[in-house]
This record gives sequence, C-alpha cells and structure tokens, in this order.
Amino acid sequence: MRLYICVLNMHSTQPLFPPVDLLPALQHEWEVLQETERTVPESYRLNVQRIRKLPHWQFEDAGKVVYTPKTKNVEAGSGSLELTFCISGNMYCRAKHATCDNCSLSGVDHCGERTECVDVVSCTFSEKYLTAFVKNQVSAKNNRTFSEEVMGFTHPRPFVRTLPVCGKSRTTLETLLQNPYQGTLEQLYLGAQVQLLLLNSLECMIGEKEEPVFACKFLSNEADREKITRARELLLEHIGNPITIKTLSRKVAMNECYLKKGFKEIYGCTIFEFYQSQRMDHAKYLLYEKGLSVTEVSMLLGYSSISHFSTAFKKHTGLKPCELLLRS
Repeated sequence: MRLYICVLNMHSTQPLFPPVDLLPALQHEWEVLQETERTVPESYRLNVQRIRKLPHWQFEDAGKVVYTPKTKNVEAGSGSLELTFCISGNMYCRAKHATCDNCSLSGVDHCGERTECVDVVSCTFSEKYLTAFVKNQVSAKNNRTFSEEVMGFTHPRPFVRTLPVCGKSRTTLETLLQNPYQGTLEQLYLGAQVQLLLLNSLECMIGEKEEPVFACKFLSNEADREKITRARELLLEHIGNPITIKTLSRKVAMNECYLKKGFKEIYGCTIFEFYQSQRMDHAKYLLYEKGLSVTEVSMLLGYSSISHFSTAFKKHTGLKPCELLLRS
C-alpha cells in the first residue's frame, strides 16, 4: 500500500474542499495559508486546510459526517463516508509554514509572522476500506448495529449529520495536525489517527441517533414494531410447520395488511420471501452439515412432497438438493 503526498495551493484563495457549511464566512474572504492532501488508494483521502481566521468570524468548533450508501448502479460509484471538522485557536507561523510553537517569539504579542488560523480536516473513507472491518461480523441483517450498517454500507439511506467536537475528537485532531513523522512512520501515524477519529465519530452518532422515520406511519408506534418483531420470531419457530399470514396476524394481534407492509419496511422483504429464505438456509444446514437425506429434510421442513421441496430449493440456491450433496 503506497502513500501519495502532495502539498497544494499554499496561498490559494480557492480551497479544493471548501468548508462552506462549517465556516460562516463568504468564500471571497478565505485565505488558505497551507493545504496538504494525503491519499492511501482504496483506503482514505485526508485533506487539511489551514485558513487565516478573520477577526469578525465567530463560531464554535464543529464537525459533520456525510454518508453515501453503495448503489446497484455501477456508474454512480461506490459508497463513501466523509468526516469534516473545523477547529480554531491554533496559531500559524508564516515564516516556518507550520504550527506556531517551540518558537523563541511565541511569547511576543505582536509577532508579524504569527496569525490565528482555522483548521479544516476532511477525511473520506472508501467502501473497500471500511467494509474490511465488518466483513467477518456474523450479525444477521436485522440484528446489525448502526455502526455495522454504516461501515458495511448496508444502511439504506444517505444522511448528513452535524457532530460536536468532543474532548477525544479535539485531542485526536490536534495530534493529527502536529504530525512529527515522515515516510512510512507518517503513514502508520496518520492511519492510526484517522481510525481514532472515525471511532469517536461513530460513538458520537450512536449516542445521538435519531428515531427512524418510517414510510408506514403506524410503525412510529413502538408497540406495533414489537408486533412485527414477534411475527418474525413466530416464523422462525414454525420453520418446519408453515404458518399462514392470517394465523400469524391473529397471533400478533395486527391487521394482515399492516403486518405485510410493516414487515417489508422493517426487514426489506416480504413475509414469504423471509420465510422461504430461512427454510432454505436451514435446509442447506441439514443437508450439508447434518448429513440428512433429501427425503428427511423435506419432511422436517413440512413439504408435502420431495419434488416441491426440490423445486423450492433450486429456485433459492440455483442447485437441486442432490447436486448440493454431490458438490460437498
């Protein structure tokens, strides 16, 4: 893995990544004192802008996260997660082109080379980089945590969320800005800091996670969501003894129409699709792991005939039960 480093537009007035929504200043007021960009291919892109702070700028340190889920449309590109933080208070030395510290003039009030700055740190993580952290997770689709959904790019909706700069994030940002390394050690150092920044941001998002907004209005009622969850549990309990939707709706005390609509919105598939998927997964386990015969599995799963079971199995897996056994 190579690290590409380039220093861009040291005195440009047109930053590559304008922090429009974090700086309450007009673009023509910006003076970029320093800008650096570091890119690790297929991992992350880190951009740091040091902007001269004007006297009338008044704002609190802030951050934001922009999440874009992956899409089936190849031309639209992969998913991404971008973190941007804006912090002020650091002093910049024009003479050294660096943070104003360890200088013999640091105590002088009217040093002509020293100016207060605003640091804007932006880090964009690639889908491939983040999914590597969750690819070994065994959580079922409906049991995934918010962090797993975001890092695995299975969270269905894009979002932009403001993040407060907590003490841990501020410390990590300061450490990142004061990078003392070069070469390979710099790569390790920056990689560690951006991972900490991501960790802190995910913790912050989890702590402030908003209630989900459902298309089916009745799902805003927690009691109705619990009924949908109970319906799923009943389907799993009846894996070998098929249950009708009518019976299922009666057992959970919910209208059939509401049950079907609510189930699809929460779990992303119809009741029948979910049930069939679970039955076929269980069938593969019984055939491959337990070594049961096709006839035994067909009976255990409640099929009236082997041919019906074989047809359903092939539709779901692409193979007939006997073909699976031959491959194993």
